[in-house]
Amino acid sequence: MRADLIKARIRTNLATGTLKLMANKSWLRSIALKIAVDRTRKSLKDYEMTEGSKSEYLAAVEAQYVINLMNLGIRNLDRGFISKEYLKKVAETLGRGIWGESSRSQQAAQKYREKYGINPPGLCVISPTQKCNLNCLGCYASSNARTVASLPYDLVARLVREMRDICGVSFIVISGGEPFLWKDGDQGLLTLAEEFNDMFFHVYTNGTLLDETTCQKILELGNLTPAISVEGYESETDHRRGKGMFQKILHSLGNLKKYGVGFGVSVTATRENLPVLLEDKFYEYWFDEVGATYMWMFHLMPIGRARDTMGLVLSPDDRVKLLAQWEKMLFKRGYFIGDFWNSGAASRGCIAYGRPSGYFYVDWNGNIMPCAFVPYYKDNLYDLYKEGKTIDEALMSDYFKRGRQWQMEYGYLSNPPGNFFAPCSIRDNHKYFREKILTPDLKPEDENARLALEDPQYYEKMVKFDEEIHQATESWWRDRLAKKPEETKQRKEA
Repeated sequence: MRADLIKARIRTNLATGTLKLMANKSWLRSIALKIAVDRTRKSLKDYEMTEGSKSEYLAAVEAQYVINLMNLGIRNLDRGFISKEYLKKVAETLGRGIWGESSRSQQAAQKYREKYGINPPGLCVISPTQKCNLNCLGCYASSNARTVASLPYDLVARLVREMRDICGVSFIVISGGEPFLWKDGDQGLLTLAEEFNDMFFHVYTNGTLLDETTCQKILELGNLTPAISVEGYESETDHRRGKGMFQKILHSLGNLKKYGVGFGVSVTATRENLPVLLEDKFYEYWFDEVGATYMWMFHLMPIGRARDTMGLVLSPDDRVKLLAQWEKMLFKRGYFIGDFWNSGAASRGCIAYGRPSGYFYVDWNGNIMPCAFVPYYKDNLYDLYKEGKTIDEALMSDYFKRGRQWQMEYGYLSNPPGNFFAPCSIRDNHKYFREKILTPDLKPEDENARLALEDPQYYEKMVKFDEEIHQATESWWRDRLAKKPEETKQRKEA
């Protein structure tokens, strides 16, 4: 059995135990929690030391994520921020779509393995519309109210169905644009979640459309969790997203808590808000006071409108500072913070290019790309379906295969692995990306992506960043692989 399959099953079993634990009566939870924590650590350590990289650090990071999510979920359940009704429906959704050796998802994944010789991706990110009611500085999607490109509902539904029936995927991420603005007649995001009630949807949203009616519907569906975008506190959020946005977000979060819908927040890290992100009280506010169960962190990428805002992009030194803060918050404070660059140890590096247990991205024009931050494509969903093909055929393109080959060379599933503190193909290894992955037949997603290819100064800046981020993080990474340092001492309870 392949190592990545073993790991996926471990995570599935841990997820099963987590929900059963959270559904227990409160007086049983402390007992069950200790058992779950011990099992989590043992299972993932046994995997890493026998099938993985022999690294205690990787095992510790992976286990701590699961433990922190359990702790935060239980705490928010006890605080009334997550309702038992919502939790029960989530368990029912996962039970229909994921758990059990004979489930449809596992049967589909097995057929995929037999056909292609690798495991399928674990999820797909879809941006069904570019339209947005905000105009945020440096938006990677270049979205605003005038960008109206959208996918028809039937096309999105077909993609989701193929992800389930061909790839065995039960988890779909919806981004944008603003997902709750996506409409095709009377069909939209919640229609999709209702039709595919055996799948779970994670939605990145600006939060402005989460009124009580919408939150109540999300509760009834029980297969969707929103991550609301923030930039820090009120001043940072209003500066990037528009005056009054912070208060609107808090009002929407109040609606989610009223109906007991589990939620997270999504943060874009820039040089402007970095001082806030390096303070412990920022995380204390969103987790301890507001009640987020998880947080995603994205570093501002020099794509989309951000191509013209390079001065806001984190420097290598900035990123190392944020890396240290991420480690501290994960291990010492018990927060679930997924930093899509600094958390590479949790995912064994880059997860793009349809990697086993990884993902790929489809935008509002149907362009099929390795990642939301790699704005170049070969295949398009409209064309693919006109030719009578299915999504797995796009995943087998030479473009995606080159990306997966780089991942293997970089150290995915290797012992020792490559530097997972610099895991990104386009951001941290741009020279290789341009020379070995990006080929002349690939098309840019938009005008900004095209201009980036023609700008020698842009290329020089990106390559210079590559060199500096590897220099800044290599000793950190080697130290973590060699031993489990005292500063990563694990936390058992929130």
